[in-house]
Amino acid sequence: MPLPPLPCPRLAIAAVLRRGLPFLGALLLALAAGRSTAVPDLDRMLRLAGERYGTRGSETVAAWRQMMADADGVEEAEILQRVNGFFNRRLAFDDDAVIWQHSDYWATPLETMGRAAGDCEDFAIAKYMTLRALGVSAAKLRLIYVRAQIGGPSSRVSQAHMVLGYYPSPDAEPLVLDNLIGEIRPAARRPDLFPVFSFNTEGLWVGGATASSADPTTRLSRWRSVLQRMQEEGLR
Repeated sequence: MPLPPLPCPRLAIAAVLRRGLPFLGALLLALAAGRSTAVPDLDRMLRLAGERYGTRGSETVAAWRQMMADADGVEEAEILQRVNGFFNRRLAFDDDAVIWQHSDYWATPLETMGRAAGDCEDFAIAKYMTLRALGVSAAKLRLIYVRAQIGGPSSRVSQAHMVLGYYPSPDAEPLVLDNLIGEIRPAARRPDLFPVFSFNTEGLWVGGATASSADPTTRLSRWRSVLQRMQEEGLR
């Protein structure tokens, strides 16, 4: 079942991540053009990673920082591959009950990298925020809550799952970034996924709706919480 088309107008923004003045200049140009981006305080995040999670956590955040710096100037399709591959290789999948002793906890990218583990929501959030930090427009990205079919085409067993959808243009078929499959595939090649609703920092869409039905921070308390904690950690 294809994922619903993205109704938002297409926005183009250069993928940039520079340290110091070059990054600031690129950011100001983006803001002047009426665009927003996730702005990481990389030094703060690196320091917090060391304080909270030790050497392993700080090494992962340092590698994340270097991956983003290396992505400066590359094509958006390549940025997707690098970000998807980084988290799928670096993080282990595990349940919230094991990682956080909580039945359903949405972790910040710093928390996920610090523990080097996460569940599907954590993978999707980390990829979303990293792509935003690299200048990919929110209009092209959605966190998509799905029912994932398990056991093959004839199976009637499914489970809740979250993936990240990337829409090259408003009416394009989305690409699916998933922690369960390393390859980024078009939605048509993921017949095992049945979308329920999707959201980002700008809206929330139910089923195949073409207009946002609610403010996601009002309707999704865990999304509101993780955004607030990200800001406190230096990812604004």
